[in-house]
Amino acid sequence: MTEEILVDVNPFETRVALVVDGTLREIHIERPAGRSLRGNLYRGRVDRVVGGVQAAFVDIGMGRPGFLHVRDLRGGRVEPGTTPPDISKLVRPGQSLLVQVAKDPLNGKGVRLTTNLALAARTVVLLPFDTRIAVAARIVDEDERERLKDLVARVRTEAGTAHGYIARTACQSATENRVRADIEYLEGLWKRVSRRYGELAGAMDASGTGAERFANASLVHEELPVPTRIVRDLAGRNTRAIVVNHTDTFHRITDYIARCLPELPDPVTHYEGRTPLFEARGLEAALDRALDKRVPLPSGGFLVIEQTEAMTTVDVNSGRFVDSSDLESTAFTTNLEAAREIPGQLRLRNIGGIIVVDFIDMQGEDHRQEVLDALVGAASGDLARFHASGFSELGLVEISRRRTRESLERQLCDSCEACSGRAVAKSPQSACYDVFRGLLKHAASGTDGVSEYLVRASQRVVDRLLDEEAPYLAALERDVLRPIRLEVEPGYASDQFDLVLR
Repeated sequence: MTEEILVDVNPFETRVALVVDGTLREIHIERPAGRSLRGNLYRGRVDRVVGGVQAAFVDIGMGRPGFLHVRDLRGGRVEPGTTPPDISKLVRPGQSLLVQVAKDPLNGKGVRLTTNLALAARTVVLLPFDTRIAVAARIVDEDERERLKDLVARVRTEAGTAHGYIARTACQSATENRVRADIEYLEGLWKRVSRRYGELAGAMDASGTGAERFANASLVHEELPVPTRIVRDLAGRNTRAIVVNHTDTFHRITDYIARCLPELPDPVTHYEGRTPLFEARGLEAALDRALDKRVPLPSGGFLVIEQTEAMTTVDVNSGRFVDSSDLESTAFTTNLEAAREIPGQLRLRNIGGIIVVDFIDMQGEDHRQEVLDALVGAASGDLARFHASGFSELGLVEISRRRTRESLERQLCDSCEACSGRAVAKSPQSACYDVFRGLLKHAASGTDGVSEYLVRASQRVVDRLLDEEAPYLAALERDVLRPIRLEVEPGYASDQFDLVLR
């Protein structure tokens, strides 16, 4: 397996793509108006505490306050199934807090905040308010988990600190010197964060609690820019190349790798081709396909992916594929292909939250288990937390995938103005009947001063009025005792029309 990281920087947009064996697997898009705040640290001030939702709203100088749930507060974490403490006993309005952005604004809501801080390097994550040593859940081998715990504990002791740490997946292939360098870097970063927080607190105390001064002095630490952060988190031994089309970004990434990832080969190249980078690599077409609801499968079946406010549904269809042996074999083959495809689609489209998959019905329990194993196995390369339940009685599989930013569809698309966001529009036939009802309503209210009616509608509606609905239109003219004239309005959708009285 070979990987490439392609960085496309323009004045209006930055895009970073992960390409695995020539296939687009992950895309990160950042625009000036929607720059990611995830990972940033702020000196926040509690605006209000709402006991009904066990949350505090915290002003971090961004206009809209951030949301801090009791479970994201230090002291608010409890064992699953137990009741968390009353948030009003943990924070109060006006209190100053050091908070971190856990999730960017989603669906028009403010940022999601936490006081359980985490500062990441390549191989480890520092937990400044913890003392435990943990290992990434993706590492399942118990011997390897114990080895990594011992390694981090030993290096931590040598560094003279008792802070908590999480060994990341990249820690498996890292040398002890690399882990030591990352821990030393994070310890130094935490000292700078603490010093900066103290400086801001002193400045605020000296100037009072003015909102204007607060807004200008709330940022304590800013996470790495998107291109550098993606290189930190995704580049590894399988990375064949990192291609950057922007000179300054190229130098920043090169310098970061030299300082923080010296174990990587020197794969960074500066793209200077005349054809735009993504266009040259075929990624523009791949991005367009990632917005399609329908995803083809190798044997002729297909997926239908639909996002709603509450969840995402994935419907598996056999399409034109029919196995010559029996229906169970057809269902199993199609479901297996779907299980291998779905995690990649969720990752590429950055779909999170609850996903419900409607697989084709299968009778064999061994087939169901094999499909479930394939589904989980295909998600192994995804950094987002992924969990799949077993098959329900209705043949559904429920997936939860951690959501930290908007989906690709929400980033790139807007509600359709033609259908008012319904994703469907009335048919020309229904629009014609709405026209008829409108004419009858006006005629019933009185036709004094009206010499004719003008109907302005789309080409499809006018064509139908002149063809299939012509007998009804003629009868309506006789009923309203006025001529009805038709006019095509090219910009109208099939369910739009104007009724003009003349």
